[in-house]
Amino acid sequence: MSTAHRITRILPVSDRALLVEYEGLDAVLAHFAALGDAGLAGVEELIPAAATIMVRYDPTLVGPRALAERIRAVGAAEHAASEHDTVTVDVVYTGEDLDEVAAVLDVSREELIRRHTGATWRGAFAGFAPGFVYCVGDDPLFSVPRRASPRTRIPAGAVAVAGNFSAVYPRTSPGGWQLLGRTPERMWDLDRTPPAFIQPGQEVRYRAVRDEVDLSGAAPRETELPTVAPDARALEVVRPGAQLLLQDLGRPGMLGIGVAASGAADRRALRAANRVVGNEPGTAALELAGGGAELRVRAAGVVAWTGASGRRRVVGADGAEFPLERGVPTAVEPGDTIHLGGFSRGLRGYLAVRGGFAVPDVLGSLTTDTLSGVGPQPLRAGDVLPLGGTEAAHAVAPNDAPRPELPGPDDVVDLDIVLGPRTDWFTPAAVETLTSQEWLVTPQSDRVGLRLEGEVPLERAVTDELPSEGAATGAIQVPANGQPVLFLPDHPLTGGYPVIGAVRDADLDLAGQLAPGMRVRFRVVHRFAEL
Repeated sequence: MSTAHRITRILPVSDRALLVEYEGLDAVLAHFAALGDAGLAGVEELIPAAATIMVRYDPTLVGPRALAERIRAVGAAEHAASEHDTVTVDVVYTGEDLDEVAAVLDVSREELIRRHTGATWRGAFAGFAPGFVYCVGDDPLFSVPRRASPRTRIPAGAVAVAGNFSAVYPRTSPGGWQLLGRTPERMWDLDRTPPAFIQPGQEVRYRAVRDEVDLSGAAPRETELPTVAPDARALEVVRPGAQLLLQDLGRPGMLGIGVAASGAADRRALRAANRVVGNEPGTAALELAGGGAELRVRAAGVVAWTGASGRRRVVGADGAEFPLERGVPTAVEPGDTIHLGGFSRGLRGYLAVRGGFAVPDVLGSLTTDTLSGVGPQPLRAGDVLPLGGTEAAHAVAPNDAPRPELPGPDDVVDLDIVLGPRTDWFTPAAVETLTSQEWLVTPQSDRVGLRLEGEVPLERAVTDELPSEGAATGAIQVPANGQPVLFLPDHPLTGGYPVIGAVRDADLDLAGQLAPGMRVRFRVVHRFAEL
């Protein structure tokens, strides 16, 4: 059966993703199952949303236009029955927005609760964060606008509605949904199989309970570092600096269950550090943002530093010191202290240790995702990291083609972008402004995204509310204030603000090195056009 009548458009997202638009959620779910079964060459991941599927692909295996043709040729599938039993979510209906939502829907508080608990909901797709599953119900009452001003902190277990969806926030996070109440259920638990409390396709019922219920257990448990014996080979954190994390190349292939790839913000620097000490390229290393860290060595080994420039030195137990040069294998001994000062160029540096770190993985990776909380927590003073074996996996090798010096605080950095998928939601003047003016990286930037500020904000041509849809790393999302946010590795998987374009994959490492106060200029390499 042809799906041409169900697909409305196919749009570019980045140089590694495209967005398929549909008539509605039913068409999304029917075609999502068929696309998954089709095994299209080059397709890496499918991310369904309210009215779209984002398709991530390998551009070395398939081009965007050829892929779009193959997607259109895949027929829709019948809805498959869920293999999961109905799940019940207990709710204490004392949410901050309960009365406001009742007023918007022109019902009483009691009627709102009765309708929310009486409806049959079904998990549609995962997004935003691990354990956050968009549920669609059978009661037409629920069509609720997002809050005009998102909250900066919504507690774990908050039961919320937006659009025609209901969902539960799995951990404390910002958000713009309307809060009806809270549940004591933990939405994401790595000790459970599967970890998510609600699965896509599963029937969901909400049940009202009294407010004496203990809500403290809704937050997911943090992943703790293993206990390390005093005489074990290890690296101790004396001072973590601005932000010290374990990072590798992330968790690709898990977007379908709401888990972002995350990973090193500068993948090239991570690979280079590992190459220097003889590790596999994707071995976990320490990612330091901003500098100011101090580490104590508890065993002989070999380390290497790549990425940001600044003053670095190793101080021995006898007080003798020597520089820790960038891109050079450096032997360290028990009792040595590694001092990593502030950075003069670049924002993030990487310290690799021969043999890596003997820390248990989380879903196959040691990456710390700062938005979702998946992975080891940010490192603190006193944390001790056990080290792996001393044998090098590969011969120590010099770096490949030398990387140009990272930009300094006064430099203007050019980033190449692909326009789409919502470029046509902006005025022609806004598209011109995007590339003609410089954008300042603000202090509110982090691994989730670079918050940019320009003299002229980007003006929307379409002011409708955008249903949540998949977002790619590098996406330039534009909130209502017209000041864009450039998504970095820890960005939310779905978003409700239009994306005007995306930084090409080859420039993402550079974007991850941009510090507050630096300036960015965008350069279009692919104009916006339907595929």
